[in-house]
Amino acid sequence: MVSLKQATKKADLKKFVKFPFTLYKNSPYWVPPLINDELDTFDKTKNPVFENSDAWFYLAYKDGKLVGRVVAIINWIEVNQQKLKKMRFGWFDFIDDPEVSRVLLDKVAEIGKEHQMEFIEGPVGFSNLDKVGVLVEGFDHIGTMITWYNHPYYKVHYEQLGFKKEKEYMENKFPNSNVDPKLFIRVQALIKQRYNLREINFKKTSEIMPWADKMFDLFNESYARLSSFVPITEVQKDYFKKKYISFINPEYIKFIVDGSDKLIAFAIVMPSFSEAMQKTKGKLFPFGIFHLLRAKKHSKDVIFYLIGIHPEYQNKGVTSIIFNEYYETFKEKGILNCYRTPELEENVAIRQMWKHFNPVIYKRRRTYKKLLQS
Repeated sequence: MVSLKQATKKADLKKFVKFPFTLYKNSPYWVPPLINDELDTFDKTKNPVFENSDAWFYLAYKDGKLVGRVVAIINWIEVNQQKLKKMRFGWFDFIDDPEVSRVLLDKVAEIGKEHQMEFIEGPVGFSNLDKVGVLVEGFDHIGTMITWYNHPYYKVHYEQLGFKKEKEYMENKFPNSNVDPKLFIRVQALIKQRYNLREINFKKTSEIMPWADKMFDLFNESYARLSSFVPITEVQKDYFKKKYISFINPEYIKFIVDGSDKLIAFAIVMPSFSEAMQKTKGKLFPFGIFHLLRAKKHSKDVIFYLIGIHPEYQNKGVTSIIFNEYYETFKEKGILNCYRTPELEENVAIRQMWKHFNPVIYKRRRTYKKLLQS
């Protein structure tokens, strides 16, 4: 028989965070999170997402052994402003036992009904900058620090429990050698001249900070049309600045501004930290920090994390400027492979943007949905 325990104390939350370390201990593809970083994400005194969200953390036990976990989430901005009565769930991991997954998701459904939600969907995080989707293809590829990895049996459990596919995400990759500069060098010069645009490159993280709020504002504008989008709040901006920007090489952040120095496009690329994260075993100290710093400086693989373009400038060739800037940076760094974060299947524009580089889809992930019966 499976029993549930709500994780409210730090000791239980630590068990919650560390459960996947046992579940995936023999996997060469799973990338562990930093334990303290994950605990901070779940700390209501540190993560401002809790100003507009509620979350319930549950551990599943069978025969006295920890066998699963889940977070049930309500994002009240989504519910009240977007009128989407969605019960979210994420960080959902479990052994290959249908009773375990059923009990955990039944608890999510129960909370959803108590709060008059109409359906549940997951796995998702609190916001659009969190991890998303259960892996359904590409299990033999190493994960990234910004995606979840899971065993192949997860998909079977969802479908046996009556969940239906809601959103599909694709992950693409291409060797940097596929990038032909002739495709954008001349075009980007014409685009800059036509719209009076210029690029901004950075050498220090401190140079980026005065622009960070404008970048998040543009992020909200750029992605507002996507069906799954929940805007970043003012308080969250400060949180994400501290959490993410120091992690990223300043030369991997590119801004495009108009003649009035208004930010009209940005792009963020991260070095691949996957192998370094595996070496940390979830801990920055005493040695984990050195693995991460080495990867930040020397990794020959990069991940395109975010690209945002103001709606007025979309489909006007602005990406040619961004690609040109990265081409120069990657040539200097000797970058070998480019990976893209999960992109919605419905986002045709993003696929068009990359088509000349002949990307290959190497992973697919999806969210699942189930109606809540009152």
